[in-house]
Amino acid sequence: MPRFDVTIAGELNLDLILYGLPEQLQPERELLAERMMLTLGSSSAIVAHNLAALGSRVGFQSRIGDDSLGQIALERLQQGRVDTSRVRCASGPTTTGLTVILHHNAWRNILTYMGTISELTWDDLDLAYLSDSRHFHLSSYFLQRGLRPRVGELLHYMRSKGLTTSLDTNDDPDDRWDTDWHKILRDVDVFLPNEREACKVAGTDDLEAAVRQLSELVPLLVVKLGAKGAMAARGKERIFAHPRSVTAVDTVGAGDSFDAGFLHQYVRGADLAKCLASGNLAGAFSTTRPGGTEAFREAEHLKNFLSTTT
Repeated sequence: MPRFDVTIAGELNLDLILYGLPEQLQPERELLAERMMLTLGSSSAIVAHNLAALGSRVGFQSRIGDDSLGQIALERLQQGRVDTSRVRCASGPTTTGLTVILHHNAWRNILTYMGTISELTWDDLDLAYLSDSRHFHLSSYFLQRGLRPRVGELLHYMRSKGLTTSLDTNDDPDDRWDTDWHKILRDVDVFLPNEREACKVAGTDDLEAAVRQLSELVPLLVVKLGAKGAMAARGKERIFAHPRSVTAVDTVGAGDSFDAGFLHQYVRGADLAKCLASGNLAGAFSTTRPGGTEAFREAEHLKNFLSTTT
């Protein structure tokens, strides 16, 4: 039996979330936030943390700086029962990345200092560790600037070792989306974009056209539709899942939490409807607390939520 259910290689950093700032940020003014949250950030780490909270065995590989922010992020993953034995703490001038999120009522600004996020490379990876798993997942494709030239090779290697694979691109900060997607996606079993990302990858503003195009490239396409739930395309098959209704506090990390919920069931061989329902459940649950992992850090809160919704 493999050591892990899911392994992940990617970024590890914190999110600093500021609430209650004015929507128009005037220059040279000291603007006051109403409250803040310093929490585990980065899509890769949020997926890893929340997968482990749901009961999956998760191995995580990353690169952080030799600084206090990196140590806090590492401890949060460890507290979440994620194996971090292959996280590299690198000395040098580059510090751990940090994302600052300015949270508004209906939208948010996302400001990221890359730091060590972009310095993770193929040479940092322990391939034997990552392949000792049932499934390999990669998030934040466009932030993995050091690793990105060999992402296709990495996915191919994992499949050659018998793992299934998944990819969530997340946003492209340059908004270019200029990647050889045929080369990348040919070794992806589950592609997990949101609606905007699916359209960007396909080069169209029409979601249905994007779904038709992308479902020809991957065995399973899963599109996160926010308040409309989620849908999956497997060949010509289409399955839609309604969202879970909750009182949302904060949607930061909801898409990454969906990935965790979906993959938690996928690696166990659950049918597609159950995988989608699990993704919607995890995504909704994450919004009940600030940040992407805080809800999952409360074991009793998670237990009570699952018992009343399943």
